[in-house]
Amino acid sequence: MLRSMYSGISGMKNFQTKLDVIGNNIANVNTYGYKKGRVTFKDMVSQTISGASAPNGTSMGGTNPKQVGLGSQLSTIDTIDTQGSLQTTGRVLDLGIQGDGYFQVQKDGTTYYTRAGNFYFDKDGNLVTGSGEFVLDTNNKKITIPINDVESLSIGQDGVISYVEGGTLKTGPQIAVVRFKNNGGLEKVGNNLYKSTTNSGDPSQTKTPGSSGAGTIVSGTLEMSNVDLSEEFTEMITAQRGFQANTRIITTSDEILQELVNLKR
Repeated sequence: MLRSMYSGISGMKNFQTKLDVIGNNIANVNTYGYKKGRVTFKDMVSQTISGASAPNGTSMGGTNPKQVGLGSQLSTIDTIDTQGSLQTTGRVLDLGIQGDGYFQVQKDGTTYYTRAGNFYFDKDGNLVTGSGEFVLDTNNKKITIPINDVESLSIGQDGVISYVEGGTLKTGPQIAVVRFKNNGGLEKVGNNLYKSTTNSGDPSQTKTPGSSGAGTIVSGTLEMSNVDLSEEFTEMITAQRGFQANTRIITTSDEILQELVNLKR
């Protein structure tokens, strides 16, 4: 069988995956804190027809290797961890991170990380995410405020929660922001959450917003998705054309094989 046919198949599979990632990016264009994905390719193993030869004194020069590539394969599916724009909401419990870092949240005793800062208080005064995960403070404990007695509340850039109770200004817990050595190594687990992996490294011990390179908290804002629709549509067009070109390789290879079969007649 022709090598070109299998090269075309590998190209089609790769562009299908690229279109899957593009489609997911577009679907999450309005998801708070979402970080877009990117697909990269690499060439597959090449079949060597003849190797390179060194020059033979002054009688003959050297020759280059002759190789035929056998297609392409996926290299990486990256998470592009760039800052999304902050959208002003005016709601105190909407928190955006300006800079590097993630909020720490907890579910069933497991710690996760997120950039989506649309938080709420439950009936017990626990600060939670939209999915009910507990938001953790700098001491790795869930944040609880006597919400029924609170008259007003504010959150500073350092994550400290201040509230007025009975006419007295009180200082509450401090919301944690942690950093990772390799943000791209975090694993998406859904619900706007990430978990650490062996390649992301453990979260930083310093959890104070605005210190040790961690970003600051901006109350009354939410970080938008970093998906650029114009870029995604352009990538979609190039992926579509690449897919079409690979199908044409298979069609042409099939026509050549048909001609070979017809030689028998």
